Amino acid sequence: MATHILITGAASGIGLACAQHLATHGTQRLVLVDRDADALARIALPVSIDRLIGDVRDEAMWDDAAPLLAGIDAAVVNAGVAGAGAIADLSFAEWQRIVSVNLDGAFLSLRAAMRAMKGSGGAIVATGSAAGIKPEAGVAAYGASKAALLHLVKVAAKEGAPERIRVNAVAPAGVETPVWDGVPMFAERAAQIGRDAAFAELAAMATPLGRYARPAEIAAQVTFLLSDAAALITGTTLVCDGGYTL
Repeated sequence: MATHILITGAASGIGLACAQHLATHGTQRLVLVDRDADALARIALPVSIDRLIGDVRDEAMWDDAAPLLAGIDAAVVNAGVAGAGAIADLSFAEWQRIVSVNLDGAFLSLRAAMRAMKGSGGAIVATGSAAGIKPEAGVAAYGASKAALLHLVKVAAKEGAPERIRVNAVAPAGVETPVWDGVPMFAERAAQIGRDAAFAELAAMATPLGRYARPAEIAAQVTFLLSDAAALITGTTLVCDGGYTL
C-alpha cells in the first residue's frame, strides 16, 4: 500500500473521507490540499500531515509545492465543483468556473503528482463522475469537464506506464457531499424538506439501487485502486453509481 499520499479537495466530502480511510490503511504521510484553510486545520488524523492551502488551478502553487511532494507514491486528484444550467442559459463565466476547477485544476494536480513519482512509480486516482458518461440536461459544464477528465486519465495511464505510474478514476453518481449545496435545485429542496430527505428523494428517482453513495464507500474504492491488489489496473474508470448509467 502507498505510504505518502497527496489528496486534493481534502477538507470535505470524498477528499476528507479518503484522508480518513487511508490514514487507517498503512499510510504514513498525507499531503492535504484545499482552499478552505479553517477546515483543513481542523483535520486530525493518526499520521503525519502536511497542509497546502491554495487553489488547484494555481500553477505557481504547484511549482512551489514540488519539494513538499517529493517522495509521494500515491495521489487522489479529487478537488472539484458542481453547477447546473441549460446551455442556452449558462453564462460563459459559470462555464469557466466549473471547467477551470474540474479540468484545469485536475490537470495541474495530475501533472504535479506524475512529476513527483517519475523514476519511482506510484498510483493515482481521479474523482470523475457518472455525469461524464451519461448525458443529462442542465449539466453541460460539469458533465463535459468530467468526461474530459476521464479521457485525461486514460492518456495519463499510457504516459505513466513506462514510469510504473498507474492512473485510474472513480465515477460515482450521487454522493452525499457538500458539493450538492452549490446546486440550486438541491439547495431549494433541502430547505423545504431537509438535507437527508432531499438526498433520499433524488436517489429514489435517479438510482436503480435507490440510494446515493456515502463518501466512505467511495474512499474504500479509491483505496483499493491505490493498493497492490490493483497492481495491474490502469487507465480504468470504476463506475460506482448504483446503476444510474444503465
